[in-house]
Amino acid sequence: MIAKLKGLVDSIGEDWVILDVNGVGYLVFASAKTLGKLPKTGEATTLFIETHVREDHIHLYGFADTAERDWFKLLTTVQGVGAKVGLAILSALSANNIMHAIAAQDKKVLTQANGVGPKVATRILTELKDKAGAIVLNSTQDSTPSGGGAASPIGFGGAPVEAVSALVNLGYGRSEALAAVSKVNKELGGSGELNDLIRLSLSELSVLG
Repeated sequence: MIAKLKGLVDSIGEDWVILDVNGVGYLVFASAKTLGKLPKTGEATTLFIETHVREDHIHLYGFADTAERDWFKLLTTVQGVGAKVGLAILSALSANNIMHAIAAQDKKVLTQANGVGPKVATRILTELKDKAGAIVLNSTQDSTPSGGGAASPIGFGGAPVEAVSALVNLGYGRSEALAAVSKVNKELGGSGELNDLIRLSLSELSVLG
């Protein structure tokens, strides 16, 4: 089972890259985000690999980091989400975007990906809700975002939840409100007052907007 490949970029296609590893060319399917991070042809790179073995083929799926690989593995456990749709989701959304969407049960965010309609999006939110919750709780022990960008949401109640509701009432999407409050609450050490959370979250949203 191949778990990682390190080699030279041989050529890149719409959803694949051929990686030359000691003279052997491996065809690796990847998301648009991973392909966009690859160096120029002839330069070295490393990809984390998920190997799918079927009766009629062996497919390799490559990822720039372990967070993207782990979300791919999790997404493809959902009924109706195959490897192609999994890569489409990861092409449209970052690991943190997906985490926020599931935590906020925001179906609209997921339907931005090609091949993900309302039914599939609902299934993803339903089937991964508890698993995403575990990831959210684990993220409180790590100050480094798993997928870059905004900080991961944290398990919270009380004032942060009220702050999210207030931002939603002001017209912000639930997912972006959750992301902003999560980041601000983390910066305040998890003990921010409601007014401070709302004020600082509005500043954060204005910067992002």
